[in-house]
Amino acid sequence: MDVIEAVKARRSIRAFKPDPVPMGIIKEILEIAVRSPSANNTQPWEFAVLTGAALDDVRKANLDAFNKRTPFDPGIPLPDVKWGEPYRGRQLELGIALFRLLGIPKDDFPAKVAWAEKGLRFFDAPATILICVDDSNKDTVYIFDSGAVAQTIALVALHFGLGTCIQRHVTNYQEAIRKNLGLPASKRIIIAVSLGYPDEASPLFKFRSTREPVDSVTTWFGFD
Repeated sequence: MDVIEAVKARRSIRAFKPDPVPMGIIKEILEIAVRSPSANNTQPWEFAVLTGAALDDVRKANLDAFNKRTPFDPGIPLPDVKWGEPYRGRQLELGIALFRLLGIPKDDFPAKVAWAEKGLRFFDAPATILICVDDSNKDTVYIFDSGAVAQTIALVALHFGLGTCIQRHVTNYQEAIRKNLGLPASKRIIIAVSLGYPDEASPLFKFRSTREPVDSVTTWFGFD
């Protein structure tokens, strides 16, 4: 699979087979992914790779914090501002399409909570890569760098027949996650990449989110 095919094929996988992902494959993915660009070659990323009991413990920690309504403690600054248009509309379109596919009515609050909990369980993926940055890094460009390496992980994973879901909301309860893993408080968990073999029997496997036409998001300067 060449890079263009990989970019076109990549999608967020929200249903995985329980089959474990070998450590050797994940290591190979990371060895390739660290070639991602970063500001001034700072390479700010650090990885915590979870599977088995360690991942189950973090799933439980996330769900406990969620059900106790623990205040969010994300690894990146999130302004207390709601998205305006057209961004809010795109978010709503995604949610409506997913709920329609899953047969969740608009007013079925328990079903929506159950879906949120599934997300906090990393969609039951057999492995998850937490992308972390040390607190000594004060330059917020690390957010861009973390996104770049997350995207590369997602693309390289396709070569091994793996699917991924890049998830930020699973990092909302950092203290609980760090406590379970023994990570020092200086490590900020920026984002997670859940990965595993896609469950092709799930209706979610065929789901593809939409994209805006290039002409609607591009302004050209200096071209004839």
